[in-house]
Amino acid sequence: MADVAAVTPDKIAQAFIAACEAELRAPKPGNVHLFAAGHGMEAQDFIDSAHASAAPLTAPGASVGERILGAIDATWARVGRNTNLGIVLLCAPIAHAALTGDGADLRARIAVALAQLNRDDADSAFRAIRRARPAGLGAAPQHDVALPARTTLLEAMRAAAHRDRIAFQYASGFEDVLGTGAAALARARAQGLDEQMSTLWLYVEFLCAFPDSHVVRKFGEDAGAQLMAEARAFASLLGAAPNRDSAFAAALTWDRSLKARRINPGTSADLTVAALFADYAASILANADKNG
Repeated sequence: MADVAAVTPDKIAQAFIAACEAELRAPKPGNVHLFAAGHGMEAQDFIDSAHASAAPLTAPGASVGERILGAIDATWARVGRNTNLGIVLLCAPIAHAALTGDGADLRARIAVALAQLNRDDADSAFRAIRRARPAGLGAAPQHDVALPARTTLLEAMRAAAHRDRIAFQYASGFEDVLGTGAAALARARAQGLDEQMSTLWLYVEFLCAFPDSHVVRKFGEDAGAQLMAEARAFASLLGAAPNRDSAFAAALTWDRSLKARRINPGTSADLTVAALFADYAASILANADKNG
């Protein structure tokens, strides 16, 4: 049994900040990173958001919904814009599972956290979404966030899972994060890649695996399919790059092309943060289990 006392809010908060900052250190094509701004935002906006939202996201005794709303309120107080709604929606259940669950198996802890979600969690999450006002958000045929919640957050996410990859994580037990994401990180590390290259590959794996739902929401299904095709071509270039500098140069070339077309694979970037955060949290749990 993991030593719960050793898994402190501060440790999980620092893991969250580390994941957010690691994601920014990779030149993720189409998204904001330390190598290039984009879509009216700078990397510092995301760094400030991570530091502002970490404490409410990991607050002792908070519910998942309270973590989501507190993190978004703190972000808006700090940067005054939507930089991290998707990140927070993904990372709140992970943080909650790490802080309140039992045992060293993060996937099992997340399953318990999701099963315990209730209507209050949905109310808080809906309030956070309204506050963030994400691009492309329209009325939903079921469980519209503009209306009071009438079901649990898990059921609301299940209803949206077919059109939104963040909702799909709730419905699937975080399969993309703990499956595709964890496997991508393991492959990159087995090849001896450094943190930046591992993060870049993680992001690209998500781009190749399914249409980015942020892009689809803004530009339609054809744009999502086109992005996947470009991602797979880029993955071939990345795999053939003779060194890190060449890989980064190729990434930044595609980055400029995507940004010129206003294409921002925001969901894939959010999943990248969540996969890194889950990886860090799993390591914390494993160490607590060994020392417990």
